[in-house]
Amino acid sequence: MPQLTDQGAIDAHERGRTGTWMTPAEYGASRAAVWTAAVVLVTDVRGRILVQSVDYRADRLLPGGAVDAGEAPSAAAARELREELGVDGRYPRGLAVDWIPADTPGFPPEMCFPGEILHVYDGGTWTPDRIEAVRLPAQEITGIHFAEPADLPALMDPGDARRALSALRARINGSGTALLEDGRPTAPTALDRLGVLRTRRIPQHGAWHPGRVPERLSVRDLSAWLFAPDGRVLLLISRATGAAHLPPPTAGSTEDAVPLGYRHGEQGAHARAAGRLTGLAPGADAEYARLLATPEQVRELSDWGRAGDDELAAVHAARARLGLPVPTRTPPTELPDEGARRSHFAGIA
Repeated sequence: MPQLTDQGAIDAHERGRTGTWMTPAEYGASRAAVWTAAVVLVTDVRGRILVQSVDYRADRLLPGGAVDAGEAPSAAAARELREELGVDGRYPRGLAVDWIPADTPGFPPEMCFPGEILHVYDGGTWTPDRIEAVRLPAQEITGIHFAEPADLPALMDPGDARRALSALRARINGSGTALLEDGRPTAPTALDRLGVLRTRRIPQHGAWHPGRVPERLSVRDLSAWLFAPDGRVLLLISRATGAAHLPPPTAGSTEDAVPLGYRHGEQGAHARAAGRLTGLAPGADAEYARLLATPEQVRELSDWGRAGDDELAAVHAARARLGLPVPTRTPPTELPDEGARRSHFAGIA
C-alpha cells in the first residue's frame, strides 16, 4: 500500500525515505470504483432454480438488484426480494462473490459500466406454500418460474447462467462461499471441473417403496448406495455430459449388500440396493468419474421430487445398520482412476 502524506509536495528523498508517497486525495482517486449488487438463489423441492421475467429485458434473472449507497449486501438482498416478490426473509449465507469485468458485453457505452462485485446469497428451498405466497409488484417483475439448472444458459445472459450454476454447485459442495471471476470459480471443485448439472436431470418421481421389488413388476434398472467407511457413497459423473448417477451394485467390491427399495415408473421399477463398499476396480469405465459424496449431495443432484426424502431416510437407516457414521458435508472427492482397495477406503474413515 502507498504511504500517505498531507504534504504531497514533500519529496521522499528529502525525508530520507524511499517508496511511493500520495496524498489521501491522490490515493482515493487511484482506487478502482465498481458497482455492487446482490441476488438470491432459491430452489424448489425438485432442485429447480427460481428465475424471474422483467419488463426491461428479454432474458431471465435471479431475484435481486443493486446495493444502495451505504447498504450492506445482505440487507440489499432482503430488500430486493421483499420489493420484487413480496417475501420477507433474511439471507445471511453467501454462496458466491463474483467479479464482473468492466468490458463485459451488453452494457451501453453511455452507462460507463465500471465493473461490478455481485454477491449471491442462499435463499434455501421453497415449499409450494411459500411459492404460493409470492406477490409480484405492479411493474418491473412480470412473472417467475422454476427452471431446470441445465436450462439456465438458454434462459439467461451467459455470465448470469455461469454464476447461478457455480453458486448452486457451491451450495451442494457446502464448503463456504465460492470466489468467481465472470461467473467462473477461481478454485474449481470436482463438480465444477466435471460440469455437473449442465445437462437435464432425468426425473424419477414415482413413490418410494421399501424392500424388494415384487415379482409382478419388471425391473427397469438396478443401482446401489455403496457406502465408504466415512458414510459417504459412490457417485458416477459422466465426463461427456456432467450427468450424475448412482452406480450399479457391480461398480465395486461390497459387503452386506441388501435390497433397499424401489420406485415404480411407467416402464418398470427403478430398484435400489445398499451395501458397504470395500474396493473399486481400476478404470472400470473411463467415461465416468467416480466421486464420494454425502447422500444429501446425491439427492440434490437428482430430480426425485418429494419421494427423494423418503429414499434419503431409507438410505440413512441402511447406513446406521451398517454401523457407519453420519458423513460431514464436504465437496465430493474424485477417486483415482487406478482403483481403490480396502486399504484406500480405510484411510477415508
